[in-house]
Amino acid sequence: MRVSYAAYLRTMVERDVRDLASIERAPQLRALLPMLAARVGSVVSAANLSNDLGIARSTISRYLALLEEVFLVHRIPAFSRNISTRATATPKLMFTDTGIAAHLLDASAADLAHPVSQMGPLLENFVASELHRQATFSRTRVRLSHYRTRDGVEVDLVLSDRRGSVVGIEVKSAATVRAEDFRGLRHLAERLGDDMIVGIVLYASTNTRPSDAFAACRNADHRHPPQGP
Repeated sequence: MRVSYAAYLRTMVERDVRDLASIERAPQLRALLPMLAARVGSVVSAANLSNDLGIARSTISRYLALLEEVFLVHRIPAFSRNISTRATATPKLMFTDTGIAAHLLDASAADLAHPVSQMGPLLENFVASELHRQATFSRTRVRLSHYRTRDGVEVDLVLSDRRGSVVGIEVKSAATVRAEDFRGLRHLAERLGDDMIVGIVLYASTNTRPSDAFAACRNADHRHPPQGP
C-alpha cells in the first residue's frame, strides 16, 4: 500500500509526536513544518521562528527536540575547534527525508528545474542526510557539522574524525563550478592548515576535476585521509 507524504506527516504530527509529549496544539506544529522546510540548508534559530510564527520560543525549542526524537529532522551543529572567534554556534537544520521537505514546499520536479527554485537547499539537504546516515556505519567515527563565520563565510558541510582530520564539502546545484565557490573551503583551509585534508565542491555535472582555486589544500597529498562513510 502506497502512503503519501501528506498521510505520513499527518500520522507523524497527530499520533507520534502528540503521543510523545501530549501536545494539544497540533496546528502549531503543522504550521512550523513548512517554515522548517523553507530553511533547509540554513542556520535555524528558535528565536527567529518564534517571531515569524508568533509561538513562544520555548515551545519552538520543544517542538524541534520532538521532531528530532521521531527522526523527522536533524540539526547539524556548527564546526568548532577554537579556530576563529567569529565562528557561530547556531545549528543548521535538515530533514531526514528530502522528499518530505520538497512536499512541504509543494515543489514538483518541474518547479525544481526552474533556475530560481529550492533545488540548491534541497540538494544540500539530500547530501547532508546521506552523509549523516552513512556516518552511522562508517568504520571511522565521523562528526558532521557546518562552518559559518559572522562575516558570512561558510562551508556547507564539514566532516571531521578523532584525529582532527577535516573534509570540507560545498554543495552547488549549478552545472558549472567557479573559483568563488571555493571561497569558504580556502578560508577554512587557511585556519586548519594540514588538518584540512581535502575540499570538495559537489555540483550538477558529470565531470570531475581538480581546481587550482583550492591551492591551499594541495598539501593534502601528504596526509592519509580518514576512512569516510
